[in-house]
Amino acid sequence: MYKNNEIWVASANGKKISILPKMANRHGLIAGATGTGKTVTLKVMAESFSDCGVPVFLADVKGDLAGMCRPGEDSENMKKRIERFGLAEEGFSWQRYPVCFWDIFGEAGIPLRTTISEIGPTLLARLMDLNATQSDILRVVFKIADDNELLLLDIKDLKAMLQYVYENAKEYSAEYGNMAKQSITAIIRAVVSLEEAGGDQFFGEPALNIRDWFAADMSGRGTINILDCQKLINSPLLYSTFMLWMMSELFETLPEAGDAEKPRMVFFFDEAHLLFDNAPKALLQKIEQVVKLIRSKGVGIYFITQNPSDIPDGVLAQLGNKVQHALHAYTPAEQKKVKAAAESFRANPAFDTMEAITELGIGEALISFLDMDGRPSVVEKCSVLPPRSHMGAIDGAVRKQETEQNLLFLRYEQSVDRESAYELLAKRVADETAQKQSEKEELLRAKEEEKQRKLEEKEAERLKKQEEREAEKAKKQQEMAAERAKKQQSAAIGRVAKTATGTIGREIGNEIGKSVGGSFGKRLGGNIGAALGRGILDTLFKF
Repeated sequence: MYKNNEIWVASANGKKISILPKMANRHGLIAGATGTGKTVTLKVMAESFSDCGVPVFLADVKGDLAGMCRPGEDSENMKKRIERFGLAEEGFSWQRYPVCFWDIFGEAGIPLRTTISEIGPTLLARLMDLNATQSDILRVVFKIADDNELLLLDIKDLKAMLQYVYENAKEYSAEYGNMAKQSITAIIRAVVSLEEAGGDQFFGEPALNIRDWFAADMSGRGTINILDCQKLINSPLLYSTFMLWMMSELFETLPEAGDAEKPRMVFFFDEAHLLFDNAPKALLQKIEQVVKLIRSKGVGIYFITQNPSDIPDGVLAQLGNKVQHALHAYTPAEQKKVKAAAESFRANPAFDTMEAITELGIGEALISFLDMDGRPSVVEKCSVLPPRSHMGAIDGAVRKQETEQNLLFLRYEQSVDRESAYELLAKRVADETAQKQSEKEELLRAKEEEKQRKLEEKEAERLKKQEEREAEKAKKQQEMAAERAKKQQSAAIGRVAKTATGTIGREIGNEIGKSVGGSFGKRLGGNIGAALGRGILDTLFKF
């Protein structure tokens, strides 16, 4: 209950045990074995912070925090507790609280998303359980994306970017350092596993605006934001990475607040050990840094876990407000843990702290809150107040109705897929493919033109040779025709000459015959004339 500017959590022998709102951002711890009452304590504190106008964030691992949207109910047990604490006189009444349900998978609340760029390569590497070399390559991929103005919003953007770097590893290695293709392939496999684990729903837009959690209802009570983790807890790395991202986002978003009268927001981190399990040293240092510095932003972080030893010493030292429920000490190792938990409190001479931790009943706790000067109070053995809202889970129809009536549901219900690395790289690849295709076609066209040119040259050469052959043939024919004409001419001349010489010979023979006389002389003269004619003709043709 919120009473007299104090957050009343429990009572010890009639004494109110309260957190001072001014000291609430010094963080806190709620620890104890399963079934000892941690969830009730968490609810009482969350309700009280809401009553004083402080928005709250709760991780609902078991689904039993959802009942805060409904008022509590009378029962014999509750009536006895109300009477034992004297709550009726303090104005105790059953109440519902302003609740906003969220769910990374969008099934039991408003879809809760963030982008790949916002979560960053460091947290993403842890989420995918990458080794040091792969983590370095992932950071380089993010750098390449930034340098090329490629937004990494969702899983397909990251896959496309990794594939693009893989295909151009040789080119980028010269500027960003060597990136083995085997390592990039391993990262792609991890991304696919993350996608199957729900990363395709968690990463995207519209991304959560963390300021939407800083809201209050009409009466001024802070909104209690409940993240349904019943399914999410089956992916411990996704759960813890989301919680760490959220703390980092709060730290980076909020301005300095100094020592305000009350925190801006209180954050309850259930199953807190998941945040630190198998976390590398660098990440543990980052968590410790955020826990230390986020106080100045007006944010209080309360870790809920079974044993304080689940929290690293560097973080545990920052938790000023402590609620310790019962622990079991059945083994020497457990006894050592109980002793360490007892020694973390400021001793109360009225009882033995270590013994008391093992003897606490359900709903009882050892509590030490910070006083006005920031000092831990003496530990008190207390009984925790009952919550004012409904205990336990709610019907799915009720949850759906509460979710859809919230104005934020309209803002975050539908995912948005704007132009980012996936689309830009697809265009780039398409342009490069088109360019290569154009170059290929140009090359083929040039080759075809060269081939055609060579064919034309060959054909021209063939035609030229054919013309030369035809010209040579025509020349030969002309020469042969000339030769024939010459021979014909010679033959004609011969015939004419033969006739002429024959005539001349006969005339000479006749004259010789006349001189000789008689028919004998005539024949003799003819023969001599003919012979003479032939001789003349042969002599002419010799020349």
